[in-house]
Amino acid sequence: MAAVALCGALTPAGWAADGTPGPYAFAEDATAVRGAEGTTDSARLDAGHTYRSAIGPSGLGGRLYYRLELDAASTAYVSATAVPRTGASVSYSDGLKVSLQDGNGRNCSSSGSAHFGATQSPHPIAAWAARETGGKQYACQTAGTYYVVVERSGAGPSKASRGATPGGTADPKSSASRVWDLEIGYVSEPGLKEARSTTAPETWDSATPEALAGTPRHRDGGAGFSTATTLGQGVWRDGINPGQTRFYKVPVGWGQQFSATADLGSSSGGDGYVGTALALSLYNPVRGFVDDVGSGYDGRQRSAALAAVPPVAYENRYALSDRVSGMRFAGSYYLVVHLAEQVADRFGDGPLGLTLRVRVTGAARSEPAYAGRPLPHDVFDVAAGADGTAGGSTGTGNGAGRVTTMKLLAVGGIGLGSLLVLTLGAWTVAARRRRPIRAPWPVSAEAETVPAPLPAPEPAPWDRGTPRSR
Repeated sequence: MAAVALCGALTPAGWAADGTPGPYAFAEDATAVRGAEGTTDSARLDAGHTYRSAIGPSGLGGRLYYRLELDAASTAYVSATAVPRTGASVSYSDGLKVSLQDGNGRNCSSSGSAHFGATQSPHPIAAWAARETGGKQYACQTAGTYYVVVERSGAGPSKASRGATPGGTADPKSSASRVWDLEIGYVSEPGLKEARSTTAPETWDSATPEALAGTPRHRDGGAGFSTATTLGQGVWRDGINPGQTRFYKVPVGWGQQFSATADLGSSSGGDGYVGTALALSLYNPVRGFVDDVGSGYDGRQRSAALAAVPPVAYENRYALSDRVSGMRFAGSYYLVVHLAEQVADRFGDGPLGLTLRVRVTGAARSEPAYAGRPLPHDVFDVAAGADGTAGGSTGTGNGAGRVTTMKLLAVGGIGLGSLLVLTLGAWTVAARRRRPIRAPWPVSAEAETVPAPLPAPEPAPWDRGTPRSR
């Protein structure tokens, strides 16, 4: 049934099924893969890769399986981003759940879930699951075959819609019967050389940070995780249309603390009120949900600020709260802003002004002593921000989370060596007319480069759009 229902579901990245530009920019290097209805025929996913897939509604290919081959030391993170196609409608309870299970059907961790919530506006939503090693974990600690389970939640298609088209598939015009596109990411985090504390930090500055002030600089947000626009600390201006989702990423180093506020500008016309119009979500470098906040809109300017999150620390992973455990590694943290499509009914098609106030505080620290490299190698890197400044220092020796400054030092070292070669050479030629002298020390071939390295919970007071279950 799923094979028939999903036939032709995979389309070029960033495009809808009818060939028009889609609402989400899929990774250009994503590999097309079809989810299986059972574990036996499940396709294998490889660490460090991104995949493109599709999932049908509940009851019609709405639960899919993929396979992982894991060692006994690495932590595996799998995220799934669901993208309803153009023209689809969604309800409060519609959502996506991701689980990671062993060969006996046991969950390796709590399933991650995401829902559209009170916005009831179709937009990309992401959920994640993990197989963690070490610490206080007892299940899923051995090497072997594991399974990723991706399933839709919410109302399934009605009986009337079943069999409405040849082949017994659901009527594609039915909102409950529409296929959602999927982008699946698989990140592998190496184990540590030595054991660390398995207790999350109990004290950190949890006061609501003061929003950053200043003159905004313009940046156009991306249309997906893979095309997210890099922002450094500062005030940034963009525009957003009703129904649109904008993606940004902020480099945050080990030991640094992040905060963000989204301001929605006033409207030049229209009236009324949209209960949950603006949704601001925060995801970590493996696209794991951290926190979100939302705001209603009545045509006047509104502001939504994320609650305080702790400084990035390896030990945060042992906390129970998503808002703490999600801040477990350095790298690019994603800010995802969605404006509900219902805003257009009362205030026009837009765009409305959007201002992001981003703050990254604290001195960056060295990375943990990893026993290997993550996959992909650069997932925990802290690259330069949009203003050209480095996001922070992250480490020594393992290729994971190395700081951009390391590259500058490497290039600087080569520049100094070259200068000395030229100086010594010129001096010697002038004095004795002999061949140029070579550099007085060997320049390493590695000097020029640095290896890159959810049932849903009770809704938040504003009925947040991407709740997670634990």
